[in-house]
Amino acid sequence: MGFSLSTQSPEETLKVGEELGKLAQGGLVVALSGNLGAGKTLLTKGIAKGLGVANHRYVSSPTFTIHKRYQGRLTLNHLDFYRLEGDADPDEVGLEEMLGFDGICVIEWPDSFMSHLGDEYLLVKISIRGESGRDFEFSWRGERASKVGEGLALIFGVA
Repeated sequence: MGFSLSTQSPEETLKVGEELGKLAQGGLVVALSGNLGAGKTLLTKGIAKGLGVANHRYVSSPTFTIHKRYQGRLTLNHLDFYRLEGDADPDEVGLEEMLGFDGICVIEWPDSFMSHLGDEYLLVKISIRGESGRDFEFSWRGERASKVGEGLALIFGVA
């Protein structure tokens, strides 16, 4: 299952993330795929806002640290696999312990590591359209991700 959605501005992209964060349940894994500058971290800021993270504006890409943690209604584990090589083991950074945890995992650059994510995840592919527009393709596997994906489709009227 899945759907597509377009935004026209960074504020609209932030809103998509915020609604996703509001719908998130413990154990949710969100895999964010897209080119540099596509809006993965901006979407994550919105997710943090929807989770009630007090300083969601300060959410930044963990490109060099690989993992950052933020506390809101649920713990947000924000991972960035950009610097990991294709043969790297993401479990070395504790991915296995975070999956299925009561919090949620948002993973930027998951493409080489999809097989490590298990059977339950929401995949968000982001494409740049013009200066500030973004196209999103949402797809999912598993019950938790399905609830979030279907909920977002209803909220944004694309169901």
